[in-house]
This record gives sequence, structure tokens and C-alpha cells, in this order.
Amino acid sequence: MYKVGMISLGCPKNQVDGEMMLSKLADAGFEIVTQIEQSDIMIVNTCGFIDDAKREAIETILEVAEYKKSGAISAIIVTGCLAQRYQDEIIKEMPEVDAVLGIGANADIVKACKKALCGIVTTSYPDRCNLPLDDKRILSTPSHWAYLKIADGCDNRCAFCAIPSIRGKYRSRKIESIIDEAKTLAQSGVKEVILIAQDTTKYGQDIYGEYKLDVLLTELVKIDGIEWIRLFYCYPHRITDSLIDVIKNNDKICNYIDIPLQHSSKNVLKAMNRPGDGDEYKMLVNKLRTEIPDISIRTTLMVGFPGEGESDFEDLCSFVKDVKFDKMGCFAFSPEEGTPAFDMKNQLDEQVKNRRAEVLMDTQYSITENCNKSRIGKKYKVIVDSFDDGKYTGRSYMDSPEIDSGIIFTSDKSICIGDFAEVVITDFDGYDLIGESV
Repeated sequence: MYKVGMISLGCPKNQVDGEMMLSKLADAGFEIVTQIEQSDIMIVNTCGFIDDAKREAIETILEVAEYKKSGAISAIIVTGCLAQRYQDEIIKEMPEVDAVLGIGANADIVKACKKALCGIVTTSYPDRCNLPLDDKRILSTPSHWAYLKIADGCDNRCAFCAIPSIRGKYRSRKIESIIDEAKTLAQSGVKEVILIAQDTTKYGQDIYGEYKLDVLLTELVKIDGIEWIRLFYCYPHRITDSLIDVIKNNDKICNYIDIPLQHSSKNVLKAMNRPGDGDEYKMLVNKLRTEIPDISIRTTLMVGFPGEGESDFEDLCSFVKDVKFDKMGCFAFSPEEGTPAFDMKNQLDEQVKNRRAEVLMDTQYSITENCNKSRIGKKYKVIVDSFDDGKYTGRSYMDSPEIDSGIIFTSDKSICIGDFAEVVITDFDGYDLIGESV
């Protein structure tokens, strides 16, 4: 029995793809291991979205290659977005790699691994629509929560983004397929599912002719065992009144929404090929907070887009101060080949971009600090993620795993990982809340 391990990089959508590949390998008789030293084959499931992600992917492949050179492992397989984007360049530049599979070849992972063990180099880049949207998975997340991918691909064509060229057109799964998978997850002990796609709010339009996220959520809340449902990647102009009502009126759906706004300046958003402006976004946030008063809103913003002037950046800083997002991430623009923004005029200096990112995150930290102060004395339902050194770490409905902060708390009684606890907030430390179970 050959042993195979995987390092999965990048977004949750890529992670789910990796989980499907691991399941295929296990069904074919491979033993799945978690350490490079234990492996005969290592799969590096890469991200290729921005420079930092590409750099991480390449560095990871080179690190794994050192194990192959020493004889600790026999073969290296590269999959994911970097493999799709750069294809044969990977083999050319890194001859230690034994196979490069585009995302449309994920279903052929077993064949590629067997060939690699025989010394046969494989490259395969079939149509991206061959990427499986639903299949068995071996979860790489803790047993009490899981990502649930409802679609893949993207049609939005933002000027800075290479995802449409990497992942192809938007493809939704059938509602019945998603419900079946959610039931399977619930039966395995998963209590929290996080809905993901490049754009979850567009779900269903391609196969049903209209947005169906609200309908999907209405079906998901009926599943026994699922206690929390969380929404990622909701585009602002597709957040409908019906969707807001479904979130508002179903206790299982966390009052949490991730809306990647990118900017507030109308000029910058127009150059990004994104609709709307800061005033429209403020109206949406106010509407959400009026309809769902305790909603936690996360966003992602970009600074340093070509042509972003000081006035545009000041507009963005004022926007963040006014809106007071509960959670916010920020990254500096990265010029990606093959995108319209790659060779736009008025590219900004790296130092300027990084300084603006730091300023914006400092602005958000002050907002987070005030939010955390306001939560002292309040009680929250918390799902327990870990226990270490006498303290539990968990999350309320306001916190998503892996990207948000959490709640560190003590308890007089023992609590199992994956269980829920009632926690009163007593203090905070940076982004994290501190509390005691009651």
C-alpha cells in the first residue's frame, strides 16, 4: 500500500477540491497520511491567485522537492490553480515534479499517482468544466465543521482577477446534490457548514434562470444535526430582500455575512469593472443592520489599484471609519498577467501600496477594539474548536474559522471539542475575546 499526503494551499474552494482527490485515492487503496516523511507521494494543491500565493506555492513545491532529492519520498504531484495557470512551465522550471494536473484533471489523480510511481511524467489540462463539483470527500477540517461548495468558476470579470481564466465559467450544483452532501456531513458529526463559491449570491442563475441561494438555505435549515450555516463571498449587488429575509428568519443561519467590496471610490470601482460605490455600499450595510441588528459583517478591501489617488484612498479610509465593519481584511493590488489591470497605466509603487494597506488595517484595528469593548459582559453561544493549557478556544456566530479571531475562555466543567458552550465575555486581547463559560 502506497502512502500519499497533500499540502493544500489557498482558498477553501481549492481545499474542497483536494478533499475530493484524497477520497479518490483512498478508494483506490492508497493510505492517506499527514506528514511528508510518511509519504511515498506528495500532492501540492496550489493557489495561483496573487503574487504572495504563487510565491508560497512555488516555495512549498521546492521544499517538498528536497525530500525527493534525499529519497524520503518518491514522487511529487502539483494540482490546483497554479497548475492550471502555468501548466508545462512548472515541469520545465521544476524538473523534480512528476505530474502537473489542471483542475479539469482532478478526477484523474489516481492514474497520475500510479504513473508517477512508475517514473512516468504526466501533464494533463482537460476542459475546466471536467472539475468535479460533487463527490465523496475526506475532510481536512476538524470533524465539527466543513466547507460546502455550491458552485465553481466565475463570470464577474473584475479587472484585477485571474480566477475566471483559471477556473472558467460559473457552474452551480443542483440543489438536490448540495442537500445530499449536507446530510452526509451532518451524519458524520458536522455541526457547522460554510457555504462557498466564487460568488455564492449568484448561485442557481446558470441552471435555474434566477438566484436560488435563498431557496437553498431554506432547504439546508431543515437538516437535522446542522446547527450553524455560514455565508461567504456574497457580492453586494446580488444580496436580495429575499435572501435577507431568509437569514433573518432562520436561527440556524448565522447572522454573519462576508461581502468582498474591494473599494469605496466610484472611480476605482469602475476601473476594477465592479458596480456600485461607497454610498450604495453604506445603504446596503445599513439595510442589513436594520433588518438584522446583531449581524456581523466581514469585508475584503484592496488598496493600490492602478490610478488610486490619495483622494481615493482617503475616501476608502473614511468609508471604513463610517461603516465600522465587524471584520475586515485588506491586501495590496498585485498585477496579474492575463488580467486587464496587469498593464494599466498609473501603476503604484510597492511601498505606497504596502503603506496604504498598513494604514487601513490600523484604522480597522481601532474599530475592532471598540467593538470588543462593547461585548464585555455579553453572553454568546460558542462552538469549541480546541483546548490547550487549561483554556478553550471557540467561536461565536460572529467568527468564521481560519480567518477570524475567536473567543478564549475557561470552564469549570469539561467540554468536548465540537460542542457548544455559553460564554460570558470578560475582557479582550487584541482581536480575541476573553471569557468564562456559564
